[in-house]
Amino acid sequence: MLHHLILESAQLAPGAPALLFKQDTLSYDALRDTVAQVAAGLRALGVARDERVAVYLPKQFETVTAMFGSMAAGGVFVPVNPILKPEQVAHILRDCATRVLVTSGDRASLLGEVLGECPDLAHLVITGDPAELSSKPAMPVIGWADMLGAPEFPDLRRIDADMAAILYTSGSTGRPKGVVLSHRNMLAGAQSVAGYLGNRAQDRLLAVLPFSFDYGLSQLTTAFSVGASVVLMDYLFPRDVIRAVERYRITGLAAVPPLWNQLAALAWPDEAVGCLRYITNSGGAMPVPTTRALRAVLPNTAVYLMYGLTEAFRSTYLPPDQVDVRPDSMGKAIPNAEIMVVRPDGSACDTDEPGELVHRGALVSLGYWGDREKTDIRFKPAPGQPAGLPNPELAVWSGDQVRRDAEGYLYFIGRNDEMIKTSGYRVSPGEIEEVVHQMAEVRQVVAFGAPHPQIGYGIVVLIQADPDQIDADAILAHCRLHLPLFMLPGHVEIAAELPRNPNGKIDRKALSTRFAHVFTEADAST
Repeated sequence: MLHHLILESAQLAPGAPALLFKQDTLSYDALRDTVAQVAAGLRALGVARDERVAVYLPKQFETVTAMFGSMAAGGVFVPVNPILKPEQVAHILRDCATRVLVTSGDRASLLGEVLGECPDLAHLVITGDPAELSSKPAMPVIGWADMLGAPEFPDLRRIDADMAAILYTSGSTGRPKGVVLSHRNMLAGAQSVAGYLGNRAQDRLLAVLPFSFDYGLSQLTTAFSVGASVVLMDYLFPRDVIRAVERYRITGLAAVPPLWNQLAALAWPDEAVGCLRYITNSGGAMPVPTTRALRAVLPNTAVYLMYGLTEAFRSTYLPPDQVDVRPDSMGKAIPNAEIMVVRPDGSACDTDEPGELVHRGALVSLGYWGDREKTDIRFKPAPGQPAGLPNPELAVWSGDQVRRDAEGYLYFIGRNDEMIKTSGYRVSPGEIEEVVHQMAEVRQVVAFGAPHPQIGYGIVVLIQADPDQIDADAILAHCRLHLPLFMLPGHVEIAAELPRNPNGKIDRKALSTRFAHVFTEADAST
């Protein structure tokens, strides 16, 4: 079981620091005991096998102990990105029939009436004082301290094929869907990544990415697998990250391209340069100039360029000794995974022939919660299996177009669908369009991505409306109320008619090409 990583590390080095947050430290034995208390408390609230416990908090000790305590209680944890707006949070709570929500008083007050739209929500656990809630929710409310039980783990029969977590990720259309991960998925991922990064108990990792992001969550699992320490941080400015590296003597730092672009342009003090053993990138391709700038400022730090998808946690990595040789490559398969490049019929592509990346192995998740149709589209039999196999192994067909060179290294080409990859997130254009359509003046809307020098792709919104009735500022103001920051359009245009192809359909790819320079030109003008 995934939470057993904490038990094993506590047995080996009970006093070693597991988590650091601001001025406080939680040792492995204290972490083990608190996880047990959370598990006992959740069982007392009635959390049964496989029931979902959502955690809607910034990074703090309670965030980690609530997630791991949920698993120890036999439940399934659902980390909710703390920057999501109430509408998105309510969708997640409803979609996976959440039984318990762990959050703070101010966040519960922010959710307000939407909690009443979640019929399966039976309990609200507040990390602060429940008396501070601005309104009384329909379900029972209990304070964190009052919820905690005895520091003894419930006696439960679980195996590694059982559900451990549901992570929500955007699909090509509509609202986010929940990727179901088993204990086996997460354990295999932690062991594989910790292995090629060479993680050890002496390491201290800085967790700056949200735990709702599989890449962010892996900072915890890889550290716990070797008894290392994790520093919890929700940064405001990139310079805060460098200060934290220096202050806590960080040895491993994971980030996404937009943050690396900013960090590469800043001055790094000698103390930070001296302690950082490795850095990693995922969530989008690292611009080659950024990689070179980081190599210059961190000459003794190993750089790992990685590729992953929530449906299979992590797929490939480029070893540090290849970064200068092929900086635009996403590397080769991680340990305990096979990565194939195939044609639509499943046959293997030739060298340098574009094809779809297919991932098979122990990291392939259990599918999308409550959505058989989308699961069947993305999770299909792995190519090349014997015809007589009655129950063929399922693989993830990623939807990403890649090519493999003569030496076996992979290179990203693009997406098969209309997803927008921005700031390390996958964003559904349909979700943005749904919000904009809420405005009565909007007759039709299309959202798509255009290349952006800092964040990968910026979001462009083209609207069919009367320009005398609505303007771009009003649209952006509406979006700020209903969308998190990473989903906000960077460019809005209003037109009397939307351009269409000969079949009468709006072609997002053609629009993306037409607006390909909108962000680079705006950057140059400033």
